[in-house]
Amino acid sequence: MSKTNMEINPSGSLAMLKFLDKLVKCSIEGACMKGLSSRTSALNTASECLHILRFWSRDYGRGISLAESSHSLTVLVSIVSFLQAELNISDKPANATGISSRNSGSANSKNSNIWDMKISAFSMLEDILSKVASNMTENLWQSVIEVLRKVMDFVTARNLVIESSIMSRFYTSFLRCLHLVLVDPKGPLSGHVAGFVANLQIFFVYGLRSSSPPTLAPKETRTDSKPRASRGRYRPPHLRNKERRENDSLEGQNSDSEYSWYDMSSSDSDLSDSDGYAKSGDRFRSSKARLAAILCIQDICHADPKLLTSQWPVLLPENDVLQQRKYQATLMTCLLFDPITKVRVEAASTIATMLERQALVLTQVAEYKESSKRGSFTTLSSSLGQILMQLHTGALYLIQRETQATLLAALFRVLILLISATPYARMPKELLPTVIKVLCSRLLNKHSNKTEHYAVLVTVLSCLETAFSKVPPTLDVFAVLTEDCCAGPSHEQEESNVIAFLLHCIEEEMHYSVRHGAFQVLRSAVHNYPSCANMIWEKLRDNVLNLLQIQSFEDQKYDANFGPPGAKEESSIKGRCLVAGIKVMDECLRVSSGFTGADDIKECRLLDIQQISDCTINKTIKSAPHFEMEAAGSSQNCTLDITLGINRWIEVIETHLPQGLSHGSAMVRTASLTCFAGMTSDVFFSLPENKRDYVTSSSVHAALNDMVPSVRSAACRAIGIVACFPQILSSSSLPGKFIDAIEFNTHNSSTPVRVTAAWALANLCSCIRFRALEVHTDPYAGVGVLSKSSISLLVEVALRLAKDSEKKRILSSGGIALNGGSDR
Repeated sequence: MSKTNMEINPSGSLAMLKFLDKLVKCSIEGACMKGLSSRTSALNTASECLHILRFWSRDYGRGISLAESSHSLTVLVSIVSFLQAELNISDKPANATGISSRNSGSANSKNSNIWDMKISAFSMLEDILSKVASNMTENLWQSVIEVLRKVMDFVTARNLVIESSIMSRFYTSFLRCLHLVLVDPKGPLSGHVAGFVANLQIFFVYGLRSSSPPTLAPKETRTDSKPRASRGRYRPPHLRNKERRENDSLEGQNSDSEYSWYDMSSSDSDLSDSDGYAKSGDRFRSSKARLAAILCIQDICHADPKLLTSQWPVLLPENDVLQQRKYQATLMTCLLFDPITKVRVEAASTIATMLERQALVLTQVAEYKESSKRGSFTTLSSSLGQILMQLHTGALYLIQRETQATLLAALFRVLILLISATPYARMPKELLPTVIKVLCSRLLNKHSNKTEHYAVLVTVLSCLETAFSKVPPTLDVFAVLTEDCCAGPSHEQEESNVIAFLLHCIEEEMHYSVRHGAFQVLRSAVHNYPSCANMIWEKLRDNVLNLLQIQSFEDQKYDANFGPPGAKEESSIKGRCLVAGIKVMDECLRVSSGFTGADDIKECRLLDIQQISDCTINKTIKSAPHFEMEAAGSSQNCTLDITLGINRWIEVIETHLPQGLSHGSAMVRTASLTCFAGMTSDVFFSLPENKRDYVTSSSVHAALNDMVPSVRSAACRAIGIVACFPQILSSSSLPGKFIDAIEFNTHNSSTPVRVTAAWALANLCSCIRFRALEVHTDPYAGVGVLSKSSISLLVEVALRLAKDSEKKRILSSGGIALNGGSDR
């Protein structure tokens, strides 16, 4: 027999595919109207069409156009839909393996052939969807999702989730098709989510039910029961798989089927020595099906997280998280017990996605209740509270024991998002302190090499930052922060509590990434627990001063005129470390100064507003430390003596800020100027005159001369804070300098600069008005030395800003109103 090579051009391919589509549809319509013989004929037609598509895809697959792929997808969807209908009306769905043996009866042989055709069809579907899924039309996407739903419902309803090599590959191919359709949905999923979640849950432990239960939180070892000498020479993974398949009796049962081998062999990339498949006894590669099922859940969460909220009790445990579940498994079951690292990592990633997408709902709704208080009906809020509790238990258990780097990184991401989303005020009061204690124990674990230890240390510090920043602050957390919670019989380190260890982490010998993480934790701790400021001030002051000596970071460039920074500067770990240190120093200065709000006359403004609106307003300033903790218990004794604040400010103005404000890094200059935004009037006017002049002149100079927008914005904020102090109006020159700097920056091309300048303008006008109200005299007497030209300039700037964008219009409108009040 001679072979002829026939080339088919794109137009010919489209014509062929359209013909196959019509042929399949006509055969299906005829089979529906007639008897068994017509259905058999239709099956034969579908089989021949699959043959044609298989060979066409094999020979022309790389050059297939989008239109050709879409038409072939339409044909395959029609074929799969017909095959599913045939299985639905069959007396027997399939035999015990899903694939018939050679001696089976005619009915089972027919069903076996249908399964073989479905396996082949889904293999081709997966290949085509990987190319065109993102470009499908809504109608085509809808038809694909509907046929996938029908197949999945049939498989799970008939208990056809069979553990065998052939069926494992079928499920993997099918679930990958579902993943490709869900990852970029073209239509609503509301009608499918509940069904998909219930069915996908079945595959969480696929291939594991018949195996012996693994130990809790298993670790993949490198040992092998066979001696090395008896293993023979090295065989690549894909060849090992081929030899193993020859001994697979289940697959051998279907060796006479022409579809059983087609497109179902694993690629070399699917088989890796590092995956742990052979070591874990994953004979049928069932882990790939589990992985695909978890990916589908993640896709649904990305597509519409709200639809998944009601399914949380199905996907995540409400109790006994550390108990293995062979039935009704959850994502935590996969994370805790699956023997394959890839599956565990993907389960962690999916849980993290769910927490991230529903953080607001959890924060607002979740509430933990004891089982005795929940009653017979469990509300969604109570259910979510139980789930959060179990997630904490499982995550903390693994973090204490796991050593695999990739999985550890995924676990810490889950924990950070879990801490952020959990409303600890409505959870058991010991929960957050327990989290911090576990993280502390991990901080002191130095059994890994130096590089691994630093990597884990940075991640743990990030978790601690999130934990200490949770509000409202509690005395239980403060106790953990300062007590000897990390010390034990074998504890050899000098650090006896968290604060001491964090101070050790900012020392010069530590890596800059560790120092940066420790600074971040200290900032959160000082903000929520102001008593810590006195504990850390001396070491913090010295370390920040040492960092300020680095005027030129190795991996960044800047010009002598403070031009715009490049990308390298922003990514410099040394620069970020210094900025983080300055921000902690800023927080400590706010604590020692008694800073409670954005300005010292906010109470007057609130009283004025309450007189107008006849309601009580409580204003919370996020930038102010949580001083309410000082009155909550006697264990915190932070002395807010104004003398302490004055002395610290004088020290910083003399040693730190001159270097910070003249630093070559824009982000360092920005952080240094931001320190002035935490100044209070009592501290400011208690400073020596030369120090006050330094504060105001530095702010005005940066606002007028620095070329970097972020620095100018910080300078305008500093001006806006000082402009709130009524005594400023007694100065002969300062108000005019402020007005010039504000007016200059209202013309800046950067929106943040103009917004901050407008805010400073409103503060200055507010100060003028309330100064006039205080003295109960003519408004101009309250203004003091401000001339009519200065007042006119303020009005002119405010009116011009009113024509700017919405946010600045609000700020400038406040300035106009306040200015008008002083003009009356």
